[in-house]
Amino acid sequence: MEFKPLVFSGVQPTGNLHLGNYLGAIQRFVALQDSHDCLYCVVDMHAITVWQDPADLKRQIREVTAAFIASGIDPTKHIVFNQSQVSGHAELAWVFNCVARLGWLNRMTQFKEKAGKDRENASVGLYAYPSLMAADILLYRATHVPVGEDQKQHLELTRDIAQKFNNDFGPSIAANGLGEAFFPLPEPLIGGPAARVMSLRDGAKKMSKSDPSDLSRINLTDDADLIASKIRKAKTDPEPLPSEAEGLKGRPEAENLVGIYAALGAVAKEEVLTQFGGGQFSTFKAALVDLAVAKLGPIGAEMQRLVAEPDHIDAILRDGAARARVLADATMANVRDIVGFVR
Repeated sequence: MEFKPLVFSGVQPTGNLHLGNYLGAIQRFVALQDSHDCLYCVVDMHAITVWQDPADLKRQIREVTAAFIASGIDPTKHIVFNQSQVSGHAELAWVFNCVARLGWLNRMTQFKEKAGKDRENASVGLYAYPSLMAADILLYRATHVPVGEDQKQHLELTRDIAQKFNNDFGPSIAANGLGEAFFPLPEPLIGGPAARVMSLRDGAKKMSKSDPSDLSRINLTDDADLIASKIRKAKTDPEPLPSEAEGLKGRPEAENLVGIYAALGAVAKEEVLTQFGGGQFSTFKAALVDLAVAKLGPIGAEMQRLVAEPDHIDAILRDGAARARVLADATMANVRDIVGFVR
């Protein structure tokens, strides 16, 4: 069965958005809108799988929305909304809780990492959130999802849930005139070489909003002076930059900074090394400062402007949610018929 190509992706509104979120996700969202119809969602229901301060959560939902728009996502051509305004996400997640198997959720490595040793004290929501993620995507029958390596397992689960739903309810899907399969099996759109941005203080750790050191990350709201200062203070090693990519092996900090330059400049790492290989880190860092300030400075400034206008952001989210609801309601009407609910 042919499904209309559609991209869905979401970003959690939990604290500072940083360079890793921008290069790993938001920059790709901007590029995809030229070739696909897209839904970009602030997944606020996922955020509350761990307790959030309500005032902070509101601010962070608006901040993520501001980051989308400041980065170049067009909310008039595509749909930008927050998940909690479309009730179909929660309703379909319950149906999928009844389709997914415990064994499947027990294999999810991210729950084990996030729950840590105190698994008994984790919320049911944190455990079951892959079902909600599947509902987020399949509520719009999306065919493609831009994902980082850490979300590939959840997308595979989404495909398993879609497949099992299609198999379990095959006769009902056909009887309702909906063809052989109701849900597509969404394909991952895997990021380029810069999908993993590491900490500026430790090249072995991912850049993270939860790192206690603010020097470990470049926040999207940082101004030009702060961006420059953090790059200058970024950890490096005493050797000059190599001229070949092979020479970056065993040098995680050097590899990270070269990867950041390549991603911001939309060039291959090899090109960066051809230009700066053999030279001192100080020269390369100065060039990286110029590039990062030129690319990220305007985004930060526009984010600050947008965040100061919460009514404008809320209007964008309301409009996006109304448009998302049209698609979601059509899916849910069919799902209720397929499952056998009376309506």
